[in-house]
Amino acid sequence: MGSNAVARLNRTVRGVSSVGIAGTVLLVALSGLAAMAGLRKVLVISWVAFGAMAAGAALGQAASTSYPRRLVWGYGLASGAMVTSSAVFLLPQAIGLAPRVGGFGVAAGLLVGYGAHVVGHRLGHVDVDLDLTAAQITAHALAAGLIIGLVYTSMPALSLLLGLAIVSHKGPAGYAAAHRLREANKPVSALLLPAAAVGITALPAALLTVPEVVAVNAAIFGFAAGVFLHVAMDFLPSCEVGGEVDEVCSLSEQSHALLDQLRVHAVASTLLGGFAVFLGWLLV
Repeated sequence: MGSNAVARLNRTVRGVSSVGIAGTVLLVALSGLAAMAGLRKVLVISWVAFGAMAAGAALGQAASTSYPRRLVWGYGLASGAMVTSSAVFLLPQAIGLAPRVGGFGVAAGLLVGYGAHVVGHRLGHVDVDLDLTAAQITAHALAAGLIIGLVYTSMPALSLLLGLAIVSHKGPAGYAAAHRLREANKPVSALLLPAAAVGITALPAALLTVPEVVAVNAAIFGFAAGVFLHVAMDFLPSCEVGGEVDEVCSLSEQSHALLDQLRVHAVASTLLGGFAVFLGWLLV
């Protein structure tokens, strides 16, 4: 990436990230088109994703220190909800439409999700003047939004519960990312771009016409299930020395006892996240 592109990405206006503001403006413009097209569900999901990440980022920036239990419960509830939603709302659709095609879609989603994670981690070690925290989250959010838009286009009758559970991880992700950006003396408002990114791709994708071909729909649902299952597993609270929680919260070397306690909170939160989706399904 050239120096001009890097400069544009890191440019701020009065301490506010210009790319964050641009992403928000684009989301507002696309929301107007979506509202006219009657895309209520995708519109709600897009703005819930934006609000969750923005709120999480604001909390992460304002907190004088990171709270490990709060972070564990945020990650746990979100990952539990995502695992359950993917297994209940996406997998049956993929397998029911075309078992083998749907299965290949799931495999592809898991492998692509893993590959993207590894590439993103590798980019984190590239020595360039680039806000990689925001860039990696943005890439993930853009991909997730595209999948959400296609899924709701293929199956408009799907409940809002699926989309809301899928984007539930945006809150804790924003909290952790804001902590990293603040420690690096970078504008936390850069997270407005990944906050808006789900809607930036979901809303245009929802305007597309997906061919009514069983194999195509099975592949879409299978791929979506695989990607979201990978993301959900990636967000399972890592309460190990050197893990996500230990790194974000800057726990001391004598933190083994605390990490042992946090593992109990991790299990409880993931179970509760999955149970919340089950209750939502019963009510809907």
